[in-house]
Amino acid sequence: MSETGPKRTDMNRRSFALGVAGVSATAAFGPGASGSTAHAADRRPTPDRRGSFFDERTLWDSVEGPLVNYHVHALAVLPDDTILAVTEGRHEVCDAGPRDLLLRRSTDGGETWEASRPLVTSVGGESWGNPALVVDRETREIFLFFMLSLRLPQNTSCSGDSGDLYVISSRDSGRTWGKVRNLAGLFDGFPYNWALHGPGPGHGLQLKSGRLLLNCSHRRVIVGNTVAERYYGVAPIYSDDHGVTWKATGAVPVQVEYPMNEARMVQRSDGTVLVNGRAAAGGEGQRIVSASSDDGLTWSQPAFDGGTGSFNAVDAGLLRYTGGPGSRDTDRLLFSRPDSPVRYNMTVSVSYDEGTSYRYRRVINERRSFYSDLARLSDGTIVLLYGCDGDLASAPRRVNVCRFSLDWLTRGRDTLRRGPRYRETVVALAGADRRVTGGAVDTRADPLARRGERLVLTPERVGGSAEFTFRVPRTGEYELLLRHYRSADGALATVTLTGTKLPAFSIDTTAQSADGYDLARIGTARLRAGRHTLRCAVTGTGRGGGTSLGLDSLSLIEAPGSADVREEVVVDNDRLGFAVVTGSWPTATADPGYWAGNYRTAPAGSGERLVRWRPAVPRDGTYEIQTSYAPGANRAGNAPYTVVHAAGTDTVRIDQRVAGATEPRGGSWVTVGSYRLRAGLTTSVELSNDADGTVVADAIRLLGPRT
Repeated sequence: MSETGPKRTDMNRRSFALGVAGVSATAAFGPGASGSTAHAADRRPTPDRRGSFFDERTLWDSVEGPLVNYHVHALAVLPDDTILAVTEGRHEVCDAGPRDLLLRRSTDGGETWEASRPLVTSVGGESWGNPALVVDRETREIFLFFMLSLRLPQNTSCSGDSGDLYVISSRDSGRTWGKVRNLAGLFDGFPYNWALHGPGPGHGLQLKSGRLLLNCSHRRVIVGNTVAERYYGVAPIYSDDHGVTWKATGAVPVQVEYPMNEARMVQRSDGTVLVNGRAAAGGEGQRIVSASSDDGLTWSQPAFDGGTGSFNAVDAGLLRYTGGPGSRDTDRLLFSRPDSPVRYNMTVSVSYDEGTSYRYRRVINERRSFYSDLARLSDGTIVLLYGCDGDLASAPRRVNVCRFSLDWLTRGRDTLRRGPRYRETVVALAGADRRVTGGAVDTRADPLARRGERLVLTPERVGGSAEFTFRVPRTGEYELLLRHYRSADGALATVTLTGTKLPAFSIDTTAQSADGYDLARIGTARLRAGRHTLRCAVTGTGRGGGTSLGLDSLSLIEAPGSADVREEVVVDNDRLGFAVVTGSWPTATADPGYWAGNYRTAPAGSGERLVRWRPAVPRDGTYEIQTSYAPGANRAGNAPYTVVHAAGTDTVRIDQRVAGATEPRGGSWVTVGSYRLRAGLTTSVELSNDADGTVVADAIRLLGPRT
């Protein structure tokens, strides 16, 4: 059992009968029987004295249910606390195969669930998908949006080429649903020749103004277009007349470098709307974000954002839990996703700074995890709907619903009664007093910056710096979080804080794939009230060869305990910091145990083939260096890893026939050794094919440091 999540069993704490056998295959747009209520074998657990609880039930199971697969979901809690859960019931494990839309409904906060029933049924192989719910809390009408996916005859993939938008609605808490409305033509005015229009999935918003807003993702047909030529993009729809009419907003500016796809939106406390989406092409990476200051009509230039970390490109859940525009309550956002470079390790996190960072997290399921969505009951209970488990990497076995308290999620560090005891002082560096040496600073407007502006330091040479003077409001213990900007010409920078014992912190601000924001946790220190100085110096070229330093803000955080942060640096075989130095190292995926999307191999030789990992070491100290590889009988028994460290160079031979330690997030990890490393880019790990079998180059990571 993971100490970060509940114990898992083969039964997966399945408390409810599925109630899906014998469902009618006819559409249920009008009044119809809801089916018998499925009763729980074990009720919601009694909360402990703090009010902490967790409960999980299965709603659909592809082994026990009548359909082959259940995947892609929508979730909503209505004003009367009725919970609606919708999923695609797939007749094939295929995104464009025959699909129904199925509903399960609970009127008692998730204690019991009505039997599964079809809302939209496939006739003649129709592919109905991408369910998304929007609730009008003024009229209490619920809208379910979905798409009809079509494939061109020459399309041999399992993804649709085109898809029109449809909607049905209910005025009686989901008991009955009205006629289907076709919303074709909403996106005809866009210049990208988009053919597929996917709502959500998940849920949309009702903004403080009353506007209903739903994300929609778009792309061109697959046939005849490469991934780059499909012009993935986002342009939501909105209604200002309670759903009588719907219109398209402007698009998030479409750029090949930012292929935004399935996404979620949230309205921040300042009234702006943030869209947070996955990259369409798959693999591991950060999320793509954009902001709107006019209730979603127009959108800022997109950027990558490291606030939610780096994980598999997958549909994720985002929810305003408390606070927001006009509220005096604590601002809290919740975020759910498989926290892994592959679809494992379903995790929910909480943010207190409107999604800039996520402080606490808890693992829900260490096993396979897929799409998810979040909602909240009126008593504060968090509801998570997600796909999980099974033997397929592309689709879940079952769809589960979890209910848990904020106290359980944060392990008692935050409750609705007591609050998080969290305070943040934001120093916007664009507005701080500063002194620049050996270079120039430009201020650039950016709606994604904490205060609408960020800085770019362009040094005349390595050594140029900017010093920022800021005021600490009161003497105390502070966590220091620097938000910086990554770009293709990013620099290697060193950050120091005067008057503290904090060691210098080093960051490489080179972009991983395209520009965007990231976070550097530079340490915890006791600061006296008054003036302090932050110094940011360009101390070398970044791994892309640049010397530009982008800076946004410094956060001074006061909170009990520490944030849930991994002290690790990972460099994978196809990410920034990895290079094939000599010879051919083709990628492979045949054998399990590797980190992220693939690994590289080279046959036994005499060292004529060489790869190198070059991690950015955050601070001086002793680090454990580990390597991951896919083990196998034909592997090298003496793969040579050469480590360049502060005291010199060591070569360590690793037997890649033997599996390393596996983890829920992936990889098969073996320790190379512990070494004293200097901050910056002076450390490297090399691997050659001077070995007695096939050599695997996958990932390395640094754990620590011990200072």
